[in-house]
Amino acid sequence: MFTVEERNRLRDSLIEAARADGRITGAALTGSASVGAEDRWSDVDLALGVEGGVDAVLGDWTELMYREHGAVHHTDVGFRSTVYRVFLLDNTLQVDIAFAPVEEFGALAPTFRLVFGTAREQPQQEAADPVPLLGMGWLHALHARSSIERGRVWQAEYMISGLRDHVLALACVRHGLPANQGRGTDKLPAAATEIVSGALVRSLEISELWRAFGVATDALLIEAELVDASLAERLAGPLERLSRSAP
Repeated sequence: MFTVEERNRLRDSLIEAARADGRITGAALTGSASVGAEDRWSDVDLALGVEGGVDAVLGDWTELMYREHGAVHHTDVGFRSTVYRVFLLDNTLQVDIAFAPVEEFGALAPTFRLVFGTAREQPQQEAADPVPLLGMGWLHALHARSSIERGRVWQAEYMISGLRDHVLALACVRHGLPANQGRGTDKLPAAATEIVSGALVRSLEISELWRAFGVATDALLIEAELVDASLAERLAGPLERLSRSAP
């Protein structure tokens, strides 16, 4: 496992490498370090502004991470023209580096602290729309029902868990918390999590799958009522029929 000292040394080394790279116009801390909220398990999050095309810099820095910093694999997430390359190091440290064209190098969230260079003002992301989350909720419910009926117990567990996760995401949106990847879930008030806690699947017995499915659909309808009462009324009949048809 990595130590805090190893993490800090690596971050400092990467910032110095960015200063020395003439193609990089700026660097910023992102994530927990940018707001003084790091803990023992925090990863390294950096954003780099890149001039003259991202691909060459991305390739050179990827080689650097493998050659000098113990990377064993990486994966990419894209947003606009920015590439977020996420590295796994041999010591289990995660290193996220955003390679942004100069026009996209700037704060997208409060977790952005400029280290050097110039950041450009970016359009702020709109709050998550709860209606698509509701749609994904009932879609998971449909597949949970068919999976149980077909005896596909692992798929049923997957779908019930996905339904439960969308209920929690809806609660996060309602409370102004991050809804993506469960980031805000542990900050929800107890009242918001209690209604869905029973949707945890405790075994792969068919009766248990039906039980957890029923709790999850009830919780989805509670959140739906808070989003759009008329939509919740339309969803109530189908969802209750889906989740109450145990043999």
